[in-house]
Amino acid sequence: MIELRQCTNKEQWDEYQLDNGAHPLQLWSWGQVKAGHGWQAVRLFAYSEDAIVAAAQILIRPLPSPFKSFAYIPRAVFPEAYKDDLLHLLSTHVKQEYRAIALSIEPDALAFEKPEGWVRSTNTILSAETVLLDITKQESDLLADMAKKTRQYIRKSSAAVTIRQAKTKEDIDACLTIYVETARRAGFNLHSKQYYEDVYLHMRDHSPIFMAFEGDTLVAFLWLAISEKTAYELYGGVNNRGQELRANYALKWHAIKKVKEWGLKRYDFGGLVAGGVSTFKQHWSADVTVFAGTFDKPLSPLYTLWSHTLPFAKKTLQKIRRKK
Repeated sequence: MIELRQCTNKEQWDEYQLDNGAHPLQLWSWGQVKAGHGWQAVRLFAYSEDAIVAAAQILIRPLPSPFKSFAYIPRAVFPEAYKDDLLHLLSTHVKQEYRAIALSIEPDALAFEKPEGWVRSTNTILSAETVLLDITKQESDLLADMAKKTRQYIRKSSAAVTIRQAKTKEDIDACLTIYVETARRAGFNLHSKQYYEDVYLHMRDHSPIFMAFEGDTLVAFLWLAISEKTAYELYGGVNNRGQELRANYALKWHAIKKVKEWGLKRYDFGGLVAGGVSTFKQHWSADVTVFAGTFDKPLSPLYTLWSHTLPFAKKTLQKIRRKK
């Protein structure tokens, strides 16, 4: 038997998560970011007797009546020995406390056997497909797994740019200027500027930003979220000159080597989407990794209406999905 207890202590939460290989989207600071932009972060420990055996940071999104709210757990680990009981308790909690229409989970796992009453969802938030590098490998092995052109572009661009980490608000502003240009060119939507500033403010050492310069001019950036084990790409951008220099190749390879040096185990490219960005990412590995996917526990008779029918629900899900 297990029981849930809410955690209100940041240090206790992060200590457990980091000690147990949690994904960076399960760190306290990621919940802080989301809490400033339309969500509520709820952090629950699962106890067996007096020992913590699991943890889940749940993000609660208010919805218009009659739907009340939507509950979402990104990239949590659900230990097999406690999985079914844990998911039952979590879904019961969000139904009782927040009247959630559903609990949606995207496990940090490649395989997941859903408990009874759960359904596979077509409304994904994080992409299940990604490039996931095992950075415990030797650098020579990582290079060997890449496309030949990728190795060539790394060498050429590394000679053309210098790379350093962002340290100031002015650095963040410069990166966001490039990000706006990148979004316009690629056709994706952005959060508010304050959102990105909050990521930098709250996550700090758990969110390094690498910047590529030609001389004194910024031409590309790459923004990560990191935990003890995992590096996860949040945002990245390159201007026209950076594209000419292939600066994003040198930049990504520098980031991979740096987090490997820091002792992390895996590097996640942050999902694959259609278009040139996806093609660029796939050239870094011989294989595409597919996570287990998205699973929902319907908690209301209105779930089907919410998830499949109403236009405003689809728009809400698109907003929730918009991580980039």
